[in-house]
Amino acid sequence: MSATIDQAFVKQFQAEVHEAFQRQGSKLRPTVRSKTGVHGASTVFPRVGKGTAAAKPRNGVVPVMNLDYTNAECFLQDYYAGEWVDRLDEVKSNIDERAVVANAGAYALGRKTDELIIAALDTATQEAVGTASGTTDTDGLTRAKVLLAFEKLGAADVPDDGQRFAIVGWKQWSNLLAIEEFASAQYIGDDELPWKGTQAKRWLGATWIPHSGLTKTGSLRFCYFYHKTAIGHAAAQEVATDITWHGDRAAHFVNNMMSQGAVMIDDTGIVRMRAAE
Repeated sequence: MSATIDQAFVKQFQAEVHEAFQRQGSKLRPTVRSKTGVHGASTVFPRVGKGTAAAKPRNGVVPVMNLDYTNAECFLQDYYAGEWVDRLDEVKSNIDERAVVANAGAYALGRKTDELIIAALDTATQEAVGTASGTTDTDGLTRAKVLLAFEKLGAADVPDDGQRFAIVGWKQWSNLLAIEEFASAQYIGDDELPWKGTQAKRWLGATWIPHSGLTKTGSLRFCYFYHKTAIGHAAAQEVATDITWHGDRAAHFVNNMMSQGAVMIDDTGIVRMRAAE
């Protein structure tokens, strides 16, 4: 096999992996605070406390807010997704083996990115469960649980600025579709109905997204209502592809890799909604 053919294979495969990851990769990364180009094994996300305004007497000193500054450290880890692509399989198969492997690698790395973000969400301590509101763990995702989570975010002064998100399991998505305020255009308007081409919509000032990878403990699925700045995601190496030819195997080895991490930044900006499933 000539060097020219090999170079063409490598360039095309790398382009396909990048395109597939952009199209089919992480669903949750756009919903959190993300930092790229990190150098080193970790990075920090600054966390700033609430400020207090005060009056200033004439010719007096301007009062300071005495903000509380802390940092959330995010540790990065390296992840790989490799596969062999036999040279003759490409010739004999009706399926584009290269595209199949590219998509599989993109899916694998996308799922890993979401796993990191979900693990950070799982460290939240606020719960949308309480007898006063009529919510229990034996229920699915009910209107009462959603409204309790909504209230908790509001009580904590979490900004209602269009950057709130709610991630639920597919069973809970079905629960929500049975709530008229969630599903009916009469309540939320035509513009807020499920987006074309994907199951996601806006309700209560948040973007609601179903996800299959949320943590399940026993019969309980952990769903989350949170603000984008409450979780941090960092990447030292975006998805990259390394392809080498192995003559003894008559195949290319395709190695997809990335270095990423996620961390809880502000616990007050996340409320867990436990739902029976």
